[in-house]
Amino acid sequence: MTDVKNKKKSKPKSKPRGEAGNGAIKIAFVVNSVATEQDNYTTIRLARKAVARGHEVALIGLGDFIYDWQDGICAMATVSKIAEFKDDTTYLAHLQDSGMERARINLSEYDILMLRSDPATELTTRNWAPSSGLLFAQLASLDSTIVLNDPNQLTDAVNKTYFQGFPETVRPATSITREPDEISRFLDAHGGMGVIKPLQGSGGQGVFLIDEGNRQNLNQIVEAVIRDGYAIVQEYLPAAKKGDLRMITLNGRPLKVADTYACIHRFSQTEDHRSNISAGGGVEMAEPDEVALRIAEIVGPKLIDDGMYLTGLDIAGDKMMEVNVDTPGGLNFMEDLSGVDFSGAILDDLERKVRLQRQYGGTLTNRQLAVI
Repeated sequence: MTDVKNKKKSKPKSKPRGEAGNGAIKIAFVVNSVATEQDNYTTIRLARKAVARGHEVALIGLGDFIYDWQDGICAMATVSKIAEFKDDTTYLAHLQDSGMERARINLSEYDILMLRSDPATELTTRNWAPSSGLLFAQLASLDSTIVLNDPNQLTDAVNKTYFQGFPETVRPATSITREPDEISRFLDAHGGMGVIKPLQGSGGQGVFLIDEGNRQNLNQIVEAVIRDGYAIVQEYLPAAKKGDLRMITLNGRPLKVADTYACIHRFSQTEDHRSNISAGGGVEMAEPDEVALRIAEIVGPKLIDDGMYLTGLDIAGDKMMEVNVDTPGGLNFMEDLSGVDFSGAILDDLERKVRLQRQYGGTLTNRQLAVI
């Protein structure tokens, strides 16, 4: 009689990577939901460019993960066909086609898992989703899949408290609280002006500029902001009146292709002070000045140490207002305005990381691979 007591159950063998074609890799993008993706999202641009190269691409919603007792981390995913699509709108229509069925995929067969979901949009309806997605991503990173940005550090970076870990010289004075009196005290100490926003938020949602004109409404504004958690109040930066710079970093350094930086100037086109594109702001290509490049140089070491592969730095004057580590966007606008293939540079870099992963036989950690 065979002793099976200590016999380990073997996993089914994974398909060889790169089956999508010669030299091709497999990339999975984690998004909030495929149904809510839009054709001006950076994720859609990256995915479209990837399938045009012959890479296999899958999109996974935050609620689509599976932990299988035999197969490990799997997911119900929308798997794109490999083809060249006319534009992002056409490609998104393909992904969202009602006839498109989800397929069960095993993430151990994927080379890259890119985390591109926005936790702020889940606060009121699916507050369990962002943390669950990160936990599955952490498990996936224990295999040979490269997970970007590094999910272990991303757990600490999902709200704006992460911003306070950067040197004081590059960030505005800040208070984080749910106490209205503390917010009033901060405003009084900074000339009666400041910007209030949710600790977890994006796209300019719930952002208020406080000045003499609306100070009488402070209590109502604070009540609205703290409804779903903490409020963050920052000193007003006069330079923000002219908008801000969104600079993309890759491997902890400004992304630059040939002589062009992946950098845009975002500005308000209305009386609304917000310059976010999603809030109706205008956009134009910009050459970062020495001050902006110096800020990127200062924050780079922490981004590298934390495995933050792809980020968006928001800079006004000599201060960084925010760093987006979840879904840094604007890449499509940068490409359309400049004609520069920034997406191609990112895909080149992902392909390089996969080669390094294979050459080193899994001895490099996910955090090392994220920013190497």
